[in-house]
Amino acid sequence: MKKIQLLCSLLFLLFLMNCKEATPKEENKITAKKVVTINDLITNLQDSKNKDVIVVAHRGDWRNAPENSIQAIKNCIEMGVDMVEIDVQETKDGQLVLMHDKTINRTTTGKGKVTELTWEYLQSLHLLDGIGHETPHKIPTLEEALKVCKDKILVNLDKSYEIFDKCFEVAKKTGTLSQIIIKGNKTKAEVETQFGKYLNKVNFMPIVRLNNPNSKQIINEYLKDKNNIPVAFEFTVPQDTIALIKEFKNIREQGASIWVNSLWPKHNGGHDDEKAALNTKVYDWFLNNHVDIIQTDRPALLLSYLREKGKHQ
Repeated sequence: MKKIQLLCSLLFLLFLMNCKEATPKEENKITAKKVVTINDLITNLQDSKNKDVIVVAHRGDWRNAPENSIQAIKNCIEMGVDMVEIDVQETKDGQLVLMHDKTINRTTTGKGKVTELTWEYLQSLHLLDGIGHETPHKIPTLEEALKVCKDKILVNLDKSYEIFDKCFEVAKKTGTLSQIIIKGNKTKAEVETQFGKYLNKVNFMPIVRLNNPNSKQIINEYLKDKNNIPVAFEFTVPQDTIALIKEFKNIREQGASIWVNSLWPKHNGGHDDEKAALNTKVYDWFLNNHVDIIQTDRPALLLSYLREKGKHQ
């Protein structure tokens, strides 16, 4: 009996020793995981033949924090999102703030048009969550947001084309120019006239609606200038039968990435986030059609899907 007890004790000691030896190995596995730097993200953005799909969070992680809030941006950084899309508006007294709508009615405890309100007044308000409840979060300035994003995440400035000269100065001040994409639903001629002096200083992305009868001409005008190929095209795809979808692979080979939104059916021929929440195979359509930048309202779901497919670090 004593021999059996002694044998059991020895086996238990050996078990404990093996557990202690295994722990550092597990820790090494965790620490050995590649850390994705801002330079990695920028390199991936500038490489249209990239293997990793870039995930863009629409208005930040708005399901878990108010849209366009600092917390919504921080959540995206924490979960490993590549880019955050934020909206910029200018106040009556010239402050650049994050706000999607022209008014503050839907997303804050206040009322009125952003352009008719002062920054002092906006500071007195709180942001609302997705179902309209007041939160402790405040309206951020563009400068505050870019300081949070600096060296951590790429940034798409939406609603900013008309005030980009002012956004440019804030980005320059915060040292985030290389992280930013500015976009506009403009022809190449319009962009060169209105935006020309910035084109070699920032990443510009044309927005092209594929149901526009002139869409092919607009794309070709941008692509024929081989020295200034856009970093990407944002395509709106109302039907998944549009012939130009078959050109996505060729466009990427010429040096421009393909951005398609998974937000609502009208953007992607019905292959949207809410359908994907029921079955992630819905996202297969994006990969099958050579889309390498996806803007989503469900960043955690899309990241999980892409990582399972080996399409995201």
